[in-house]
Amino acid sequence: MEPVEVTRGTLPVVLGLPHTGTWVPDDVAEGLNETGQALADTDWHIDRLYEGLLPGVSTVRATFHRYVIDANRDPSGVSLYPGQNTTGLCPTTDFDGRPIYRDGAAPDDAEIERRRLAFHAPYHAALEGELARVRAEHGVAILYDCHSIRSHIPFLFDGILPDLNVGTAGGTSCDPAVEAAVIGACRQTEGYSEVLNGRFKGGWTTRHYGRPADGWHAIQMEIAQSAYMDEEPPWTWRTARADPLRALLSGILHDLARLAPTLKGTTA
Repeated sequence: MEPVEVTRGTLPVVLGLPHTGTWVPDDVAEGLNETGQALADTDWHIDRLYEGLLPGVSTVRATFHRYVIDANRDPSGVSLYPGQNTTGLCPTTDFDGRPIYRDGAAPDDAEIERRRLAFHAPYHAALEGELARVRAEHGVAILYDCHSIRSHIPFLFDGILPDLNVGTAGGTSCDPAVEAAVIGACRQTEGYSEVLNGRFKGGWTTRHYGRPADGWHAIQMEIAQSAYMDEEPPWTWRTARADPLRALLSGILHDLARLAPTLKGTTA
């Protein structure tokens, strides 16, 4: 299996999907314990949630699971959230802090580097290539990074996560108009809680590609899984919850596509 799938579109918006993949190569799978083999920390159904919402959008999707290597982490291994519980480039625990490898089977530095070259690097080569293509064609590129997570994970955060968590690295990864369009739509839609640059401010992808002065705008949407599915196995999709959320997300993506041409004047 190839580590990344790319769908080239005609619009200036690119969807990043780093955590929907469930492929674990055999040589990695054999080292996982029962907790790891459950793959509980998948961004379940996110590709389905966004499917067809914006005709002509480009998508870049990792096929491998984040337990192989996390495509939204700094390849150097530097923590995204210093001083807070999190998972690393090649996670050794799940989101609840439980080990995911059998004793002695966790990846060493050489194995982490092998995985970086085999999985992380191809994903980001594809994502950067698609953003560069879109930027060259339209004068601007908007990366919308798609994520979801369970709404209650005491190891990572206190309380219940808002439904919609918008991250722009503290306002640095995109033009203010992009941030305003996304968080504004969330706030204007009844039935959802939202936060801007809360617990999830944007992962390495958002921070790395967000260069608004160069016409590269990046924003992350982290959705609480309770907003569209069951948060325990078998991770069931709930249409009654998903459909209104899809309508909101469709509106956001269409707004970004309409907004993109107005951002050309801010590029260097």
